[in-house]
Amino acid sequence: MRTLRLDLEYDGTNYHGWQVQPNAPTIQQTLEEALQSILAEPVRVTGAGRTDAGVHALGQVGHLRTESDREVGALLRGLNSLIPEDVVVRAVREVPAEFHARKSALRKRYEYWILNDPTPSAFHHRYRWHVRYGLDLERMRRAASVLVGKHDFASFQASGGDPGRHTVRHLYFVEIQELAGGVIRIAVEGNAFLRCMVRILAGTLVDVGRGRIREDAVLGILAAKDRRAAGRTAPGKGLFLKWVRYPEAFEQASGGVFEEPEWPPAGASPETLFDKS
Repeated sequence: MRTLRLDLEYDGTNYHGWQVQPNAPTIQQTLEEALQSILAEPVRVTGAGRTDAGVHALGQVGHLRTESDREVGALLRGLNSLIPEDVVVRAVREVPAEFHARKSALRKRYEYWILNDPTPSAFHHRYRWHVRYGLDLERMRRAASVLVGKHDFASFQASGGDPGRHTVRHLYFVEIQELAGGVIRIAVEGNAFLRCMVRILAGTLVDVGRGRIREDAVLGILAAKDRRAAGRTAPGKGLFLKWVRYPEAFEQASGGVFEEPEWPPAGASPETLFDKS
């Protein structure tokens, strides 16, 4: 058996998330159906993160095990010829048998994108949460600083998510940047994330910026360990899985070098192309 790593990106707009679901298109199903067609054997692709409906990825990672000896370059070309254009496999690499896309991950980075403007945009609407009211970014940053570190994030987990799993996670940083054209980016990096955690975190920070939640209430929200204590869940369309990092031994063993994906792509920045001014 060989273990293969897939590095991929996708626009999640037309999908009900990563994980296979009955009667709904998903990223995992899309990949598995194409792989089974090429390899002529049952295939299960395990992802580094089970992104929700509408959520996008620039640096998702998956792995599969196969008895096929098909060359990885041929497999890459075959995959991209069969899957829809809104899903792209960037690389296929053979990795050590012990590699696991989720369990081997050291840290992940998510980015949540907001268009903070009185009017919406026809070009941003698939990838930004349109927030029309003014936001106090300094208040949001002070609230976000409380979330950095090792905490029990039960209040930031979707109801019914991952029952029986511990809810302690370590966030290395939460950064809020104001970009051109009313765009706000919330970058979150941590060792692992709970179901809908980044979306609830983003929604809570927006509620702080709007004045609906006090900035000094975040400690109490963490202590409550109750989803009802936190703010709203931000829509999936503003969320991107930016990248997943693994031990250097796995990167070197597969001949890969970690390169941080860029969004927006160079030369295609919505801040320049879609500036409404």
